Order: sequence, then structure tokens, then C-alpha cells
Amino acid sequence: MRQKSELPETANQVTTRVRKERIDGEAAGQRIDNYLARMLPGVPRGRIYRLLRRGEVRVNGGRIRAEYKLETGDEVRIPPVRLDAPAKPPDAARAAKLLDHVIYEDKRLLVVNKPGGLAVHGGSGISFGVVELLRQARPDLRDLGLVHRLDRETSGCLVLAKRRSALRELNASFREGRVDKNYLALAAGDWQFGDETLRAALEVRNRRGGERHVVVSESGKASATRVRLSRTYGVASLLQCSPQTGRTHQIRVHLAHAGHSILGDERYGDPAANAAARRAGLKRLFLHAQSIAFADDSGNELHFTAPLADDLERFLDSGMPKLKRAKRR
Repeated sequence: MRQKSELPETANQVTTRVRKERIDGEAAGQRIDNYLARMLPGVPRGRIYRLLRRGEVRVNGGRIRAEYKLETGDEVRIPPVRLDAPAKPPDAARAAKLLDHVIYEDKRLLVVNKPGGLAVHGGSGISFGVVELLRQARPDLRDLGLVHRLDRETSGCLVLAKRRSALRELNASFREGRVDKNYLALAAGDWQFGDETLRAALEVRNRRGGERHVVVSESGKASATRVRLSRTYGVASLLQCSPQTGRTHQIRVHLAHAGHSILGDERYGDPAANAAARRAGLKRLFLHAQSIAFADDSGNELHFTAPLADDLERFLDSGMPKLKRAKRR
């Protein structure tokens, strides 16, 4: 007879068993949601948050919120979770090719110029991403963890930690705003605001299936993005954007709210502008993480830069003239 705690499986799924994990010094200090994301690879964030809301995850026998920070000695109960059956390992040649995108590496961290179209990790129907490819190419990187995230279509600087202690320290730097991040975005229309700080509170709302969608809302979290014009094309503007807070989809939503959505943004963008950009040759979201800077564990400032991705550079050179000609007709 099937017990209530068991979950029905399909031919392409497996169900994990209940686990109880004791937190050691390496895992202490992590938020419970980030810990679960590591312990349940491939499980969408939306499902992890549902497990927490329903009280299926317990710490020392009690319910906790997603913001709870684990302490040494905590006992975490991880409930049974239905997962897609393990996928085939990433192609070895593709994994090795990603090593060509490494910008910097030392004993604690690794910085990659992430290609556009590649997810940062597997899950939600994606078999593998940057993390899985790097682990395939470099088996010594078994503890590799994401310090921050980039949307799948966004290219540019991505920081990963090689040690859990480094992951905790770098997560704290990002959380406390001690990181300088700069992005290049090609936005629809002629930017007339000069140097401007966009301030609009943002709220994450989950759609069916756990998909996250962000809206401007008075009940959201305070958010700020510095924006300045790099070059105007009349029909579009190349903008340098520096997020002062780290909200989900922040740059995309702030620019859309200002009336200058990013070209190629299928979620928050202008359908007509996106269609015109596609006809002119743009194949993805025009957003690139150009640089990132932060202090290392010794207080030395580290600064990394990723040149604009080739496909976006080509669009500026050959696609923008087509877009401007089409606009004049």
C-alpha cells in the first residue's frame, strides 16, 4: 500500500527519499533555500519555496522561512521530492569548450564570460548549464557553486566559488552591496534622461509552475539602478546600467517601467520593437554583464571585464543600420 509521503512517478522520473542532514562548519551561514538548491540539483526554485511554505522542510524539527541561515549542528529534514531521471552527462567537447571562456581562476574562485543562451545551471527542463559543464570538464571542481546568477539569455561576467567557505564570503559581499556590477543593454527608443537612477520597488510573483515574474509594486522591495547613455541610435539606445540592489530581473523591469525596454526581452519588452529587432537580426536579449568588481578575502580589489559578446557586437555593426532604415520607412 502506498504511503502518503511517497509521490507517484512517471517513467522519466524518480523520487528521492527523506533525508536528515547535519550541518557542518562549511555549510553554516547559508540560507536554507540556497542549501536546498544545492542538495536538490535540478529542482526549480519555485518548488523549493513551496516545500518551505508547506513546512515539508524542517530544521531541528521546526518550520523555517526561506531566509533562515543555517547554523553548525542544525539537523535539516529534506522531504521526498520527485525529480526528472538523471540526464546523460554533458557532451565532453562542449564542456571543454567552456574552459575557453574562463576569465580568471585562483584557489578560491573562478570567473567565466558566460555565453548568451546558456543557463547557469540545470533544472526546469534544462539538462545542464555552466556549473554542470565545468564540473564535467574539471572533475576537481566538485564543490563549484554559483555566487550570483545571470538570466539564461544574458552573457558576460559570472562568478563561481570553488570552495564553500569562499561561497559564503562572496554571497555576503553581494548581499551587503559590496560588489560593483555594470551591464550593457540596448533599449528601445531614444534615451533622453541623461545620467539617471531608476527607483521603483519590485515584487516577485510566481506564475503557474513556479516561473518568476517581477512587477513594479508599492509592496515590493526598494530597488535602484544607475543608468547612463553610452550611445544613441535614435531608434534604440546603448545604455550602461549599474544595479545598486540585487533584485530579480531588476534592470529589465526598471528599463521597461521607464518606457525603454531592452530589445529582445520577450517577458517584459515591447512586442513591436522586439519583432523589428528580430527582423534586423537580433536573436536574443541584448543584455551583457560587462564588468564586476569586489574585494577578495585579503581586502584586495578584484576587477573583471568581459568584452561585448560577438553576436551582440555584430548586431550593433550590421543590424542597427537595418533597424534604422526600417524605422524611417
